[in-house]
Amino acid sequence: MPKIPVKLVEWNEIVEWSWGLARKIEESNYVPDVIIAIARGGYVPARLLCDFLGVENLISIQSQHWTEAAKKGERAIIKFEYVINLENARALLIDDIIDTGESVILARDYILNTWKPKELRIAALQWISPVAKIKPDYYYMEVKEWIWFQYPWTRLEDVTQFIKRIIEANYNEKKKSTWTLDEIVREFEEWYGIQVDNRYFNSAVNILVKKGIIKKINNELIYLLGKA
Repeated sequence: MPKIPVKLVEWNEIVEWSWGLARKIEESNYVPDVIIAIARGGYVPARLLCDFLGVENLISIQSQHWTEAAKKGERAIIKFEYVINLENARALLIDDIIDTGESVILARDYILNTWKPKELRIAALQWISPVAKIKPDYYYMEVKEWIWFQYPWTRLEDVTQFIKRIIEANYNEKKKSTWTLDEIVREFEEWYGIQVDNRYFNSAVNILVKKGIIKKINNELIYLLGKA
C-alpha cells in the first residue's frame, strides 16, 4: 500500500475555515432557509454555518463514497432514503471536502428530484479542483494537489484504518506479524507524516483486537492472518 500525503486538521482551523466560508456565502447575498449536511463529514461545518449565518433549520442526507480513509468505495450511495418537502425553501448543501465529488453529485440530484427545493446551492470547506467532477458554488479553500485531510471528527477512525494498512503491508512485503505499540507509532509517523495523541493509538489497537484483526499478548501485537 503506497504511503499517502496527510494534512492533520485541528478544531481551530475548522472554525476559521467555516467563518471564511460563511463570509463568502453572505457576500453573494444568498440566504438559505435550510442547511443540509452531507453525513457524515458535513455535520460539523453545517452546524457551524447555521451559527455563523443565523440559520435555524438543519437536516442531513447520507451520501457515502469513501468506505475507508483514503480508500475509495466502488460507487456513491444514498443511505436511509426519506422524503421531505422543501418546495418553498432555499437550501444549502454542505460537505467538508469535495474530492471526486461523486457523493455530492448524488446528494444534489436526490435532493433536487425528491425534496424539490426552490433553490439549491453547494458549499464545502475544501475543493480539490484537479480531480473533482463538480465545482461547488462556495468553497473556502481550493486544493490543487490531492491530499488526505485528516479531520478531528474522523481521527480515531482514520488512525485505526491506517494502522491496519501498515500491518497488512508489512506482512505482505516482509512477513512481519509481531509488533510493539512503539513500532506501530514510529511506522505511522513515517508513513503519514503526522503525530496524534497516544489515546488514538491505544484505542485503535483495542478496536483492531475487537475486530479480530490483531491479538494482544502482554506487550506484543500479533497480526491474525486471514482476519483482516
